[in-house]
Amino acid sequence: MRSTGMGRSFAALLVLAMACACTVQTADRDGKRRLPVRIEVPDHSTPPADDDPKPSVAPSTRAAAPTVLWSRGDTGRDVREVQARLRQVAWLYDGPTGSYDDLTERAVKGFQGKRGLPRTGKTDTVTWKRLKAMTHEPGKWELYLMGGQPADAPDARCLTGRVLCISKNSRTLRWMIDGRTVMTVSVRFGSVGTPTREGVFSVYWKSRHHVSTLYDSPMPYAMFFSGGQAVHYSADFAAHGYAGGSHGCVNVRDEAAIADLFAQVRTGDKVVVHW
Repeated sequence: MRSTGMGRSFAALLVLAMACACTVQTADRDGKRRLPVRIEVPDHSTPPADDDPKPSVAPSTRAAAPTVLWSRGDTGRDVREVQARLRQVAWLYDGPTGSYDDLTERAVKGFQGKRGLPRTGKTDTVTWKRLKAMTHEPGKWELYLMGGQPADAPDARCLTGRVLCISKNSRTLRWMIDGRTVMTVSVRFGSVGTPTREGVFSVYWKSRHHVSTLYDSPMPYAMFFSGGQAVHYSADFAAHGYAGGSHGCVNVRDEAAIADLFAQVRTGDKVVVHW
């Protein structure tokens, strides 16, 4: 009976210890203490952590399309630079014109396809970066190789009367009447060995279908102002731009414009060639 009572007491003590998460010390039969045994009671007040959490869904990492800088229909100086750089790598042979036309679009497509880029024909940031890396900064006369440059201010001697006001600095000819500019065209001049003379002259002879006897070359719409030097149309200028030069004459590349100019200019009209 005694042992049964002691067993019940021990069981009660054990239950109390489990409830309180305390340390229970037991004794051997000889009365010696054993090492303490700690009994932990789990806390169910908070749910257990998820051992296998679901992976978070990563946002889309698809790269955005590069920004388009210039495309068909755009105009301006930046388009000229695109065209000038395309000429440097032999993807464009016309221009620069400053107008993003079908030829420019085709050239950009070819450049893109050769380098594994999408063949859009539009100059985007990626295409522009690749093109710049392969070319040099174009100079003024690369940008205006085929003309189209703005004219500088007219010389003071051009502000009265009927005048062909020709600037070597901007490579332009202004047809002026009493200080008003009627027409402006791009022109080129003689080479180093045969320079175009500067000064004030007058038109002394007009020859619609002239051919040079010295160089055996056609000089349509010729308006002579100094010896054998004349303002006239040049097919070579129309084809090659400022890559060439004359033998001293003032070349015009726009045939329609010089035909109109030839019809307006009279013998005796002033010619001013200046820097």
